[in-house]
Amino acid sequence: MFPDDTTFAYSNTKRIRYANSGKTRLITVRAGDGRLTLGYPAAERLHAFLAAPKNRVVVMSDAVPFILDGKNAMAKHVVSSDPEIMAEDEVLVVDENDNLLATGMAMLSGTEMIGFSYGTAVKVRQGKNRQ
Repeated sequence: MFPDDTTFAYSNTKRIRYANSGKTRLITVRAGDGRLTLGYPAAERLHAFLAAPKNRVVVMSDAVPFILDGKNAMAKHVVSSDPEIMAEDEVLVVDENDNLLATGMAMLSGTEMIGFSYGTAVKVRQGKNRQ
C-alpha cells in the first residue's frame, strides 16, 4: 500500500492525517473514527492485491461513464457486491470485467446493495477520470 517514497502529514494532535506518495494522496485518516479513506492510487494498489469479489461493488455497464466521472453508484445499478461489506466501509467500484472505476464509501451493506432498487449504494470519493 505504501511505496518507499511515502511521506506522512500529521494533525495538530500529532496523529497521522495523510499518507502521500510524492504529491499524490494515498490515504486520509478520518479524524472522527480513525478509518482510512482511499485516494485512487491507493485503490489501484488494493485492487491489485485483493482477489475478486473482496471489497468490490460491481456495477452494470450503463453506469460506468458516470462513475468514472465521480458520480455516486446507485443501488439499482449494482450487479453484485461482496456480502462482507458493511455500511461506511471503503470499497472499490468495478465494472463487470473487474476494471477499477472508482473508490468510495459504502452507504449500504453488500447484501442491501443487491436487495434495494433505489438509493445510493456507494458515495464515490474519486473516480478514475477525476484523479
